[in-house]
Amino acid sequence: MSLVARVVAAMYARDRVAQALDIALEEVRTGYARCAMTVREDMLNGHDICHGGYLFTLADTAFAYACNSRNDVNVALQCSIAFSAPAHVGDRLAATCEERSKSKRTGTYDVTVTGTDGATLALFRGTSYQVNANVIRE
Repeated sequence: MSLVARVVAAMYARDRVAQALDIALEEVRTGYARCAMTVREDMLNGHDICHGGYLFTLADTAFAYACNSRNDVNVALQCSIAFSAPAHVGDRLAATCEERSKSKRTGTYDVTVTGTDGATLALFRGTSYQVNANVIRE
């Protein structure tokens, strides 16, 4: 099993949020992750659309797996999101995260959240900070 696959397995085993939201890890490689989830009734806000916090959580999850893929623990230093379209119950959302830059301690990552039809619903940018620890605790 590759290092990335071992890191993903170790993280997901402890990732209660991703498990509770049924977030699927579709692909993870060094500096890259694609996750997906389906919008449920309990994710709708008062406007009968998916609450933006769930889109943020999906994007943040992809960000987490991408920036931790080297087995160095990274945490979010800063994140922002811009919403461009709503998601509705039953929509299958995908968050694709790509590393833009990586230095010794920080990294910059962009996440695009798309809906069932592939339309962009949100754009997320995250800055990671590497702490002195490894994901796989051996």
